[in-house]
Amino acid sequence: MIETTNPTVETAGSEKAQEVYLRWLVTHTPTKWWHDSADPDELRKGLAHGAVGVTTNPVLTYQALSARTEYWRTIIGPVPADLDGDGRAEELIKGVVQHTARTLEPKYAPAGGPDGHVCAQVNPAKCADVQCMLDMARRFHAWAPNIAVKLPVTAAGLDALEECAAEGITVTATVSFTVPQVVAVAERYRRGLERAKAEGIAPGHCFSVIMIGRLDDYLRDVAMDRNASVRESDVKQAGLAATKRAYQIYKERSYEAILLIAALRGSYHMTELAGGELIMSIHPKVQAVLHQPDVPRETRIDRPVQSDVISRLQTLPEFVRAYEPDGMAAEEFITYGVTQRTLTQFSESGWQKLASFRL
Repeated sequence: MIETTNPTVETAGSEKAQEVYLRWLVTHTPTKWWHDSADPDELRKGLAHGAVGVTTNPVLTYQALSARTEYWRTIIGPVPADLDGDGRAEELIKGVVQHTARTLEPKYAPAGGPDGHVCAQVNPAKCADVQCMLDMARRFHAWAPNIAVKLPVTAAGLDALEECAAEGITVTATVSFTVPQVVAVAERYRRGLERAKAEGIAPGHCFSVIMIGRLDDYLRDVAMDRNASVRESDVKQAGLAATKRAYQIYKERSYEAILLIAALRGSYHMTELAGGELIMSIHPKVQAVLHQPDVPRETRIDRPVQSDVISRLQTLPEFVRAYEPDGMAAEEFITYGVTQRTLTQFSESGWQKLASFRL
């Protein structure tokens, strides 16, 4: 189905065109979107165009702080000098996330839907330490009622996720790129929900991430390294193929977790998933691409990736591991190439920089 809009509005300029597409998305389809940035000015623009939540990670938090240090100094205030590096990083994340949480309060309803949340990510270097992640999750949860604690989808992260769900803590399952990861998240969240209900605990939400563009980036390198007969046009559909398969499984099994699609590399990642009952995390750079008046306003979530594309991608074992629901066991998630790449980036370019940052 193709939705029509006023052509004079669509060509009235890039800012107006962005409003039209994103408003079309949230007005005419079940798809919602979150703003992927911790910068307050960017967030105001995102909220004006229909964003209902915010994703952050250590890298985005560091970028926001370093770009506008004076602004954040007035918001956060002095960081205690006696904190060690991890304590300093956590204190800075707390300041940014709490400020964002207050901005989102008008969209948050404690007894209602999933709108109005902001993500706060645990230390990526602790991705194998269940107790450490769980302790951090409990602290983060206490910062504001609309915090979604980000946990990595490793075997240890899944253990922490189930326990958080049992305690009524809203979580975002991140560092996740594959069908087996999001299926594992949904199953463990369901178990945690059952435990919470048995104890009379109000359940939190679970946002299950597919970092769609990061899977594409990884498979592009794999294909090049192996000199595989896989086209660039195929690689650009790898994450879409995994996401569409995961979406179908979620619908068939009526999972309670909500798919959250992140790390978009262009408007095509948005337009090919439009119409899905899911959440898109959209960075301002991709929002700018969506300014263009020729962005198609169609519901495409049920449009499959062509079978010949899938066949070529399946010549890559790393795609098969990502695409098949049983492609990996939970114990293998931490060793999957893009998982290690992302954890390293979040740690070295985010958490470690926050640990030494001075406001």
